[in-house]
Amino acid sequence: MILFPNCKINLGLHILRKREDGFHDLETVFYPLPLQDAVEVVTADEMIFSQSGMEIPGDAGDNLCTKAYQLLKADFPHIPAIHMHLHKQIPAGAGLGGGSADGAFTLKLLNSKYNLQLTEEQLERYAARLGSDCPFFIRNVPCFASGRGEIMEPLELDLGGYSFLLVHPGIHVNTGWAFGQLTPGRPDIPLRSINWQDVASWRDLLTNDFEEVVLAAYPIISEIKEKMYVAGAVYATMSGSGSAVVGIYPKNEIPDIPWSEGHLAFRIP
Repeated sequence: MILFPNCKINLGLHILRKREDGFHDLETVFYPLPLQDAVEVVTADEMIFSQSGMEIPGDAGDNLCTKAYQLLKADFPHIPAIHMHLHKQIPAGAGLGGGSADGAFTLKLLNSKYNLQLTEEQLERYAARLGSDCPFFIRNVPCFASGRGEIMEPLELDLGGYSFLLVHPGIHVNTGWAFGQLTPGRPDIPLRSINWQDVASWRDLLTNDFEEVVLAAYPIISEIKEKMYVAGAVYATMSGSGSAVVGIYPKNEIPDIPWSEGHLAFRIP
């Protein structure tokens, strides 16, 4: 059985406060896009994890797909050993939620393949134990997110009339470092006050708190964002804590933009 985990982008991201448990309260809008990995599971005699495509830093045992299997196996011992293969196309450490998507989709895959009969709400609770962004990929629809990112409310937002350009400069931004550079606080313009149907207004109103510190440390990210605007983007932003930048363009009007060697560009028409 195979599923295709997709990426997400953040539309606005505000870090409100640091909590006593070490996490941060935030507000953001998650929006899914069809840049996809692939996760395949077959029943096997022993647990095997294999991977192809883009390189994933770290040990295979720390991969969220493996952790998702272990999480469910602890509560459902009858789940057999499996051979799980992950093919990566979503860049890691880019702010696109690829690893979180892989883990969440693994939960959904195992639930379906082995008839665990877990509800969406139960899957979200398991996903929250994997990571703050993971519950989003259980619902996988546009939503306003708060808390650590696990408290979600559906948002009526359809950007099907636009095309997207995702550019990853090959930089891995350490999320812990990025959080450490911020001074949490209430935003001047809360996300709930944004007109989500007026994309043209977002350039002046919709902000990502991480941009100031990450763009200062990695000026190339700022250059990518500016190139997108010069080339006609209606809105451009760094996603999450970076380093991928997303540009939103009128439908089928993404121009050919020359990028530096090592940059990865993905067009979503």
